[in-house]
Amino acid sequence: MNIATGRCLCGTISFQVFGGLRDVFNCHCVRCRRFTGHHMAATAANTVDLIVADGDSNLRWYYPVPEAGYGFCNQCGSSLFWHSPDTPDTVSICAGVMDPPTHLHTTQAWWTSEASDYHVRPDLLELETE
Repeated sequence: MNIATGRCLCGTISFQVFGGLRDVFNCHCVRCRRFTGHHMAATAANTVDLIVADGDSNLRWYYPVPEAGYGFCNQCGSSLFWHSPDTPDTVSICAGVMDPPTHLHTTQAWWTSEASDYHVRPDLLELETE
């Protein structure tokens, strides 16, 4: 079994994924842009396959709306996870915090109508406008 790993910038929070990872989707919605500082490029895993080290004391969740939660390190501020209470079996993981080689590929772009004016989308990605 392949084990994927990742961590925040300061290393306070690290994690392992003991299962498969979804391809990377780029979300351009306003909340994800503001959380990450760009678009959120995220893979996803089954919640039970994700083991977070030191998550109880340093992982913080922010819910700007009831259907979307963003997980980050309370020490360095790294954007780490996205979660929806509507899909409790899945957690999205910011692709940039994964340790290479990830063997992941970006395959979709979501909410492109909310992309910032500086962003030019590569034509290779599938578009999802809502």
